[in-house]
Amino acid sequence: MPVASTSLIYKLYLFAGIFLFLISCKSKQEKVQPVIQNITESVYASGIVKSQNQYQVFATVTGLIQQVLVTEGDRVKKGQPIIIMVNETSKLNAENAQLAAAYADVNANRDKLNELRMNIDLAKAKMQTDSTLLERQRNLWMQQIGTRNELDQRELAYKNSVTAYNAAILRHNDLQKQLNFTARQARKNLQISTTLSGDYTIKSETDGKVYSILKEEGEIVNPQSPVAVIGDANKFLMELQVDEYDIAKIRLGQKVLISMDSYKGQVFEGKITKINPIMNERSRSFTVDATFCVQPPALYPNLTVEANIIIQTKQNAITIPRSYLVDESFVLTEKKEKKKVTTGLKDYQRVEILNGLTKNDVILKPSQ
Repeated sequence: MPVASTSLIYKLYLFAGIFLFLISCKSKQEKVQPVIQNITESVYASGIVKSQNQYQVFATVTGLIQQVLVTEGDRVKKGQPIIIMVNETSKLNAENAQLAAAYADVNANRDKLNELRMNIDLAKAKMQTDSTLLERQRNLWMQQIGTRNELDQRELAYKNSVTAYNAAILRHNDLQKQLNFTARQARKNLQISTTLSGDYTIKSETDGKVYSILKEEGEIVNPQSPVAVIGDANKFLMELQVDEYDIAKIRLGQKVLISMDSYKGQVFEGKITKINPIMNERSRSFTVDATFCVQPPALYPNLTVEANIIIQTKQNAITIPRSYLVDESFVLTEKKEKKKVTTGLKDYQRVEILNGLTKNDVILKPSQ
C-alpha cells in the first residue's frame, strides 16, 4: 500500500476518534433532579468580639504621666484611679483657692459684722434717746416753756439719729451681702481648682477589667489619644459588619450562627441585640451587635468571628443547586431548552424553586 494512502487512513481514524470523544463528553453533561429539603436564607457578616461596655479611656487634659497604677488584666472599680499625671501647678492653684476660700468665709469675718451690729445698737440707742428728748421738748413747748430754737434743735438731732441708724443697718447688710458673695465665689473657685486638679488623675468609669494600657510612665498624653482600654470582665458581645445590600433584612432578635478561629469546628448561637442606624461610608457597611446565647468558656476582645444571620427558614422546599440557574431565573431541560422558573429562598449552595419545576424533572448544568 502506498505511504500517502496509509497517512490518509491514519488521519481519518484520528478525526473520528476526536469526534467520538467530543460526542461522549457532551453526553456526560451533568444533570440533576430537584430535591425536597429544608432551606435557610442567611446573611453573612464578619466582625470581632468585644467586651460588654468596652471603652477607650482618654485624658481630659494634656500632661505627663507620672505613675501607672494598674497593669493589663487587673480588675478595677468605678472611680478607681488608674493613671496619675504630673500636676504641680494645678495643686498650687488648688491650695491658693483653698486659702482664699478660708479667708473669704463669713465666719472668718464675723468680727467685722459684730462691729457693725454694735454700731447699729449704738445708733438705735441714740435715736431712742433723741426721740425721748424731742417728745419732752414738745411737751414743754405746748406749756409755753422753752424756745422755738430748742425745739428745732431737738427735731434735727432726732432726724440725724434716724439717718445714722438706717445708715448703720445698710452698712451691715451691704457687708453681709459682700461677704456672702465673696465666700460663694471663693468656694466656686476652690471647686473649679479641685476639679482641674482631679483631671490629672485618670479614673475608671465602670467596674471591669483593664484589657490594654496604651501609654507608659513619662509619656505625654492628650485628650485626642486613648491611654487604656477597659471593659466588662465576664460579658462579651460581637460587633458585626453587614453589607449595605443586606441591612434591610436584619431585625432585632434574629438568630446568629457564629464560628471562630479560636474554636475551630464549633458553631455557637447568638441573637441580634442592636442595629446601628448609620452606615460607615468607607466600608459601605452597618455595624450590628449580637450576644451569645451560650458564651464560650474563654473570650478576649478583638477575636475574629464569622457569622450567618438567619433571615428565614422553610421546611420541605423544592431546591436545586444554585450553579444550575441560568440568568438567575431559567434552567436547562434535558432537551437543552431554557425554562423559566420562579425562585424563593437562597443559601450559598442551593435555591428554592417556587414554580416551574417538580421533583421529577431533570435539568442540565449549564456549561461555563
